Amino acid sequence: MTARIAALLVCAAAVLLPGLARAQTARGDSAAFTVRDVAVDRTAVSAAAAREAALLDGQRAAFRRLLERLVPQASYGRLPALSDAKISDLVQNYEVQSERTSAVRYIATLTYRFKPDDVRGLLRNANLPFAETYAKPFLVLPVLQEEGVDLLWDQPNPWRDAWGRLPRVDGLAPLVLPKGDLADINAISAAQAHSGDDQRLTAIARRYGVSGVYVADAELEAAAGAPATLHVSLIGYGGAAGEQTIVDSYAANPGEDPDAFLQRTALAVTNEIEERWKGGQVLQFDHEATLTVLVNYDDISQWVGIRRRLADLALIRRTDLVSLTRRQAIVDIVYIGDDSQLRLALAQRDLALVPAGQAGGPASDEAQAVPASATPSASSAPLWQLTMTGTTSNPAPASQPRP
Repeated sequence: MTARIAALLVCAAAVLLPGLARAQTARGDSAAFTVRDVAVDRTAVSAAAAREAALLDGQRAAFRRLLERLVPQASYGRLPALSDAKISDLVQNYEVQSERTSAVRYIATLTYRFKPDDVRGLLRNANLPFAETYAKPFLVLPVLQEEGVDLLWDQPNPWRDAWGRLPRVDGLAPLVLPKGDLADINAISAAQAHSGDDQRLTAIARRYGVSGVYVADAELEAAAGAPATLHVSLIGYGGAAGEQTIVDSYAANPGEDPDAFLQRTALAVTNEIEERWKGGQVLQFDHEATLTVLVNYDDISQWVGIRRRLADLALIRRTDLVSLTRRQAIVDIVYIGDDSQLRLALAQRDLALVPAGQAGGPASDEAQAVPASATPSASSAPLWQLTMTGTTSNPAPASQPRP
């Protein structure tokens, strides 16, 4: 039996080693390069001509959305303007989600998939910063403070309504809005959300299957003869990044509709969340390091799952398998960026990088692992280990989930 297991492990290693050794060009989150729900509507002399023009319109719009997803907003002014032919060269394929045609008109909703390596090369050649890593979704609880009373599920709550009217956002930091049904009302009250009640926040996060919760407190200040001001305090609870806070005030434009003002503010807060995440995940190609880790798993199928999650991260340029046993492996992870960025990115794939011995069980019974900025030393005591903490392989779709 032992010999048979050893033979199986040798075969598994032979299969897995080539995949683990492949370069960064085959890596990264392909979902980040997929743009869905692209609406097109063109009229021409014939249905065929309208369709052809609509597909070009669609790929232009999709390409712009892709660039704005990956590149921080501060660099939008330097985004490349490409011809239709050059954009076509970057398109891997497209899919028709729905379509309607007449003799002279074509209306459709499309999905475009772009070539990850070619887009990366374009952005790097343009010296543009960009990120690819999706955050795990967060739930947003919009709490309005009105005359000393916290409103969440109450009607009216124009602040929650404003969040509900936001257009779909396909950035890297997806947000979920609660349904506001009886189960939500029983899960957490406005006062509990405002006070940051850990138990209640955890309960509603579990209900929606999200990594954490943003409580978006807002208080409207309106003085006679002056534009209204909305004071917003957004606090993030849970998630691998820890507690996050955004505090800002937003002024209404003269004559601006109150509902439009609240919606504009909700969109500004959403953009701030997106930009903070994106800025922290910008790929640092000039900083490369190697970390040798001990990987624990229950069986070979779980090991294959861990390997796939590692291959899904753009920060990881190469993963070399040093040794493989029934329950553990030693892996050299070559990555770009710093250690904290790596740990945060791994956490979005339900992988925990922790000091050896903290993830349960012995630090090592078959292997050793050390962080290595140069050549790893097999004789050193294990310092880091990697374990799977969940079953989600891709934390976020390409568009913002809505109830």
